[in-house]
Amino acid sequence: MTASDAGSAPWTGRLTGSGPGVSALVATAIVVADMIGVGVFTSLGFQVKDIPSGFSILLLWTVGGIVALCGVFSYSELGAMFPRSSGEYNFLGRAYHPAFGFLAGWVSATVGFAAPVALAAMAFGEYAKSVVPDLPPIPLAIGVVWLVSLVQLTGVRHSATFQLISTILKVVLIVAFLVAGFIIGVPQPIAFTPQPGDLAHIVSAPFAIGLVFVMYSFSGWNAATYIIGEMKTPQQSLPRALLAGTLIVLVLYVALNAVFLYSTPVSALAGQLDVASVAGTAIFGSLGGRIVGAMICVGLVSSISAMMWIGPRVMMTMGEDIPALRVFSKRSVSGAPAYAILFQLAVATLLLFTRSFEAVLDFIQFALLFCSFFTVAGVIKLRITDPDLPRPYRAWGYPFTPLVFLLVTAFMMYYLLIERPVQSLSGMLVMLSGLLIYAVFRGRPVAAGNSSHRE
Repeated sequence: MTASDAGSAPWTGRLTGSGPGVSALVATAIVVADMIGVGVFTSLGFQVKDIPSGFSILLLWTVGGIVALCGVFSYSELGAMFPRSSGEYNFLGRAYHPAFGFLAGWVSATVGFAAPVALAAMAFGEYAKSVVPDLPPIPLAIGVVWLVSLVQLTGVRHSATFQLISTILKVVLIVAFLVAGFIIGVPQPIAFTPQPGDLAHIVSAPFAIGLVFVMYSFSGWNAATYIIGEMKTPQQSLPRALLAGTLIVLVLYVALNAVFLYSTPVSALAGQLDVASVAGTAIFGSLGGRIVGAMICVGLVSSISAMMWIGPRVMMTMGEDIPALRVFSKRSVSGAPAYAILFQLAVATLLLFTRSFEAVLDFIQFALLFCSFFTVAGVIKLRITDPDLPRPYRAWGYPFTPLVFLLVTAFMMYYLLIERPVQSLSGMLVMLSGLLIYAVFRGRPVAAGNSSHRE
């Protein structure tokens, strides 16, 4: 099925940005908030263990950001062509077949966002405990998810305000930490310019494997594609939001790793999981761990908010298309897809109670990479099969940027298959089980006029 006949079957829902009007600034905040989780605060210890070079480490994070930008260019082209909320559900259905889109949507709508929300909430609880030792992590984790969900239920306007303020606060705290680190921190004997031996590090296996985990830290660069239908002028705003958000995070990631290495001995960082706390102690002394813990807690609130906003939009859009799921398409007077939000909240809460979110994340990683791979490949496919389709934005650097993204993503999938074959293949089976569900749920499409139903 090509994009030219994608208007048939279940793809006749709302296709324009006619929602409340999310600005490019708020969409950028969603991208930044979704990307910056705990990954950048925990990865360096394992990277520097095998790559004890400041220049090589910063290059590693820069390469990760460049690969993410390659994905941004492709997703921006698809998003401008098909400005409808729900990300891969929309794109894969348009580029290939509605069933393929359903598989991606099924994973995203059920656990694809709920599991990361639960993980971020659990991290919030643990870091809060480092600030106030007597606080119980699980109740805190559940409490922050419910609090953020209540904000989302109040509607898009309040969600946008909360998202923008929490993300700005997050960035300000990170910048303050960076400034303090470079001013107060004791400089370490590490070079950020090329040194003899750096080339050997760059072409080594640890560098390639390190890139896999760097790319996980950069995941979320596509966040705004899940709310395209709520954006003002999505053809212009989406590419700007994805590009600006990813560039901001790229700069912050490189700067954070630079300040960790600048202020803390490599020997103290090597092999450590919580490198941010180690660096915080080196910079601020005994209070460093609490300062860093508080900073990460604030940042995680904005991350949870972003995922609780964009995740339910997948189920909402699926409800617009599939009669059996229509209840999830219903929106409140304030524009919130209440049933879809409550569904994701229930799944995230269940994962927190059962402590199964880490296992779920292991299972779905390969499937999520698989969907991203074919989404970007869809740009190339549509250029060949439907060259005359209107493209308000064309992927910069085509075909090289999509090919770079596909190459790195293919390597990540290969790595997961080798390192976690059971989880990867099981995750694919879970996704493929969506075919049965699709066959059961599929029915006559919902008319476009009903797609913006209000309760």
